[in-house]
Amino acid sequence: MKLPHWPRRVFAQLLLSQTVVTVGVTAVTAGLFLAPVSSELDHDAMQRALSIAQATASDETLARAADARDVVTAQRNAEQIRLATGASFVVVTDLDGIRLSHTDPGRIGQRVSTDPEPALSGRSVTAIQQGTLGRTARGKVPLRTTDGRIVGEVSVGISDDSIRRRLLKMLTGILLCAAAGLAAGTIATLALARRLKRRTHNIALADISALLVEREAMLHGIREGLVALDERGRIRLANDEALRLLDLPGDCTGRPIAAVLPPGRLADVLTGRITGTDLPAVRDDRVLVVNRTATAEGAVVTLRDRTELESLVRELDTTRSLTEALRAQDHEHANRMHTLLGLLELGRHDQAAAFISEQSGSHAVVAARIAEQVQDPHTAALLAAKTAVAGERGVRLALAPAAHLPDAVVDARALVTVLGNLIDNAMDALAGGGRLEVTLAAAGSTLLLQVADSGPGVPEELREQVFEEGWTSKDAPAHRPRGLGLAMVRRLVERTGGRIVLDTGPLGGARFTVELPEALLTAQLVEA
Repeated sequence: MKLPHWPRRVFAQLLLSQTVVTVGVTAVTAGLFLAPVSSELDHDAMQRALSIAQATASDETLARAADARDVVTAQRNAEQIRLATGASFVVVTDLDGIRLSHTDPGRIGQRVSTDPEPALSGRSVTAIQQGTLGRTARGKVPLRTTDGRIVGEVSVGISDDSIRRRLLKMLTGILLCAAAGLAAGTIATLALARRLKRRTHNIALADISALLVEREAMLHGIREGLVALDERGRIRLANDEALRLLDLPGDCTGRPIAAVLPPGRLADVLTGRITGTDLPAVRDDRVLVVNRTATAEGAVVTLRDRTELESLVRELDTTRSLTEALRAQDHEHANRMHTLLGLLELGRHDQAAAFISEQSGSHAVVAARIAEQVQDPHTAALLAAKTAVAGERGVRLALAPAAHLPDAVVDARALVTVLGNLIDNAMDALAGGGRLEVTLAAAGSTLLLQVADSGPGVPEELREQVFEEGWTSKDAPAHRPRGLGLAMVRRLVERTGGRIVLDTGPLGGARFTVELPEALLTAQLVEA
């Protein structure tokens, strides 16, 4: 015969095991309760028999009858007491242990079946004994005359059947209570099992283990960040990529978002205060795309790193701008060539040579001026390229006459990111043309830079909002979101302990002033 298999489903295992435990606990509890109850009933019966015996022994008539061996009087009085008290028997004996009364008159005159010596010696006795009337709880006391002389004993018995009847009455109540407890436990177990069945989707226990292993491998293997939050906004799970992208501590599990992330757009998106799909956010110098999906027990947040993609998109925008600039230059170059051809056909060779020198030398002069004032090659190259792009867009970009930057920049990449974003932002504001001035100054190891334009400026009430992630006054292109450049600049500046201020500049438009402490090497370090 094939034995049944242990159930594989979690809820079935829980239901079976909890039912077995509930039945076992109920049975053990009932047994532990019944054991002392039976003993207590025996004790109560013996004490009751002793009390009846003591009350009987106090009858002086009965004592005189025992002393005189008056069977008639002893039998009459003993039976009256037995009937009145409901005892199984009331036996009176003389000093020799000979019965003077008994429920069976035929046994009168015979010696009692149990030892009468303890009672005849003056001691009260209680016991469970087997006698002629079966197993009884007995109480025995000496029978004394008024002068204290022992003339016999009084033995009273309570039938074991009456004790069992009391026990059965109590047992019924105990079993009913046990059954009620068992029913309540079974119902609670069934409810818990059903709830567990819904929560585990009725999968097998072995499948749970496999799912956990697969989940761990999947979560830590994917290249997207994933954060699971409970209903109170505390982190339940964060994979390796999420720890890296958000720069979270290793012990972030169980902590709320506000305790591990600074206030800002990123924290608002993760907690659900800002809703939407593919929401851009900035963490230090990283550009992230965040999606939050609410669940029955909290939320799941996915994070994608767009930092490199954002850089490529910016390069693409620059390339497009350069392409447009080259197209315009091509048109302008054609006009210049026509002018040159005309001068040559007219025989004005000196004027043609001067025209060529003038056109070819203008760009070289600008590049030389930038290189003279800005000695850091990365920053100089950025300014040269931006000057060319700005010129083709109708914007005049110039360095302030007093601008100067030594070749001692600690983090050229960060400086290029800050300056490039500020110049791009200013050129966007000068879409119809205008002036843009860049100022660079060194004060020890501190770098000061300003980007001012002649555009419409920024109203005072909006000067804090422009640094918020996702805020923009321009329409966003289809290939990338706007509102990240200034937010990233502020994060980079504040991460280095610096500050950025927006106000109205001397050109009438917006002016961004940035202070970057410890951005330059001191003269001693440069020499070293």
